[in-house]
Amino acid sequence: MKLYIKNMVCNRCKMVVKSELEKLGLHLITVELGEVEMEGNLSEDLKKQLSQRLSVLGFELIDSKKSRIIERMKNAIIDLVHYQDNQIQTNLSVFLAELLLMDYNYLSNLFSEVEGVSIEHFYIAQKIERVKELLMYDELTLSEIAFQLNYSSLGHLSRQFKQVTGLTPSHFKMMKETKRSSIDEL
Repeated sequence: MKLYIKNMVCNRCKMVVKSELEKLGLHLITVELGEVEMEGNLSEDLKKQLSQRLSVLGFELIDSKKSRIIERMKNAIIDLVHYQDNQIQTNLSVFLAELLLMDYNYLSNLFSEVEGVSIEHFYIAQKIERVKELLMYDELTLSEIAFQLNYSSLGHLSRQFKQVTGLTPSHFKMMKETKRSSIDEL
């Protein structure tokens, strides 16, 4: 049986969800971002209990097909930007359509309808948050960050950063007290 869980956006989320499922005595096969595969089925009582436990931790069981599709898109984008350094061999639309085996126009319309922003806007928000993270670490130059996140140029990164944050990357870097956003709040 597969369960789909909203707001699983990092490896710590996977550990917390796995722990909660194991506390309930469930036998897990895999735990991935937004998706858990387990042996057997859940009784309605156990499903309700699991839903309550997850809710306390900021997670939510997803039942509708549309919500599952959106969550898979979000998790794929988050994984791509934050954990694979945006190493994509094709454009985002082809990547998502192939991953989900669905028409990109349908995916784009569904995402915009439910989330209130386009897939591209969500993708850019994730990339800018990753840029902020890398700037705060102060280990890479801005040119190296632009290259790592597949920006066509340093100028493109700088323009997009300023458009989203209102600050230049250099000004942001000087503001050490600037708080970053949690990726699940973007």
